[in-house]
Amino acid sequence: MTPNPVTLTGCWLPPVVLIKNFLALIIAAILAACAPVAVPTSTIPSPKLEAKRILSRTTFSMLPGWTEDRHTAALPAFVLSCAKLDSLPGNHKLGAGSLGGSVADWKNVCAAAGQVPSRNARAIRSFFETWFVPYLVTNNGDPEGLFTGYYEAELNGAWSRRGRYQTPIYAPPPDIVSVDLGKFRNEWKGNSISGRVVGSRLTPLETRAEIEKGALAGKGLEIVWVDDPVEAFFLHIQGSGRVVMENGEVLRLGFAGRNGHAYMSIGRELVKSGAIPKKKISMQTIHAWLRAHPKKGAALMARNPSYIFFRVIKGKGPIGAQGVALTPGRSLAVDKRFVPF
Repeated sequence: MTPNPVTLTGCWLPPVVLIKNFLALIIAAILAACAPVAVPTSTIPSPKLEAKRILSRTTFSMLPGWTEDRHTAALPAFVLSCAKLDSLPGNHKLGAGSLGGSVADWKNVCAAAGQVPSRNARAIRSFFETWFVPYLVTNNGDPEGLFTGYYEAELNGAWSRRGRYQTPIYAPPPDIVSVDLGKFRNEWKGNSISGRVVGSRLTPLETRAEIEKGALAGKGLEIVWVDDPVEAFFLHIQGSGRVVMENGEVLRLGFAGRNGHAYMSIGRELVKSGAIPKKKISMQTIHAWLRAHPKKGAALMARNPSYIFFRVIKGKGPIGAQGVALTPGRSLAVDKRFVPF
């Protein structure tokens, strides 16, 4: 069950909340959320620039679903984030501004989390109520918002191109350059741009349409070949997934970069054209439309110039923007301009 307080969506944030006496937190959204999350592929539309985060302090007793929540499922997700923080220098800032504080500010709470019995629901609930303060998050006072769900795409694949396996999944080209824009201006923190250097200029790589026509073919960048271009497109949207090989082996893929072109939402285009009514637009209806109109669908997908590159990942996944495995029912998609991590 998702609480009424909601947060704006965008990039992924692991289950964290703000430390007591430190400023704010949205523990309500994190601990009572029911859906897994979207990985940071920048495919979730960011809120309009005029959006304004307003935090209003509340109490745990006011959080819908707090007393009924499975607190034993919340602690492991938080501990995963703590492990990541432990690998960073103490003066490392979490997001722009002061809201997220520094890694050092989280040292004591993470140490306390490690001492809580992992199966003791009462102790875990007490831990969160002791160390965190819940805040209602609104957009200019409007409590309505959106939680995005995430699913791990599963495709069928082969190591070489043959038969039904005609769609490549590419690793990033060796000359790709990713620029952290936050190093140039504070207001750009959390944003990056990718491309390649041509002469003295950074230019975008080939578009999706150009890549699908073979712009990267023969360069040894193919990780695997899959049997479904539609599922491959949704793999790009999710940013990670798994490929079941012919021998039953499961290959896990994670986000490794993008070509630098802006993302175009095919769902928005389908609504604009009247192909799917706005009230009925969803991943399922988009998927069904692409299946029912293969030629038009291929042309529409090619109009999205953004293209995602992948890498093979080991162990648990999918991996979120913080660099740790996402936790079903606990990890949320947020906009890092409003919620730091």
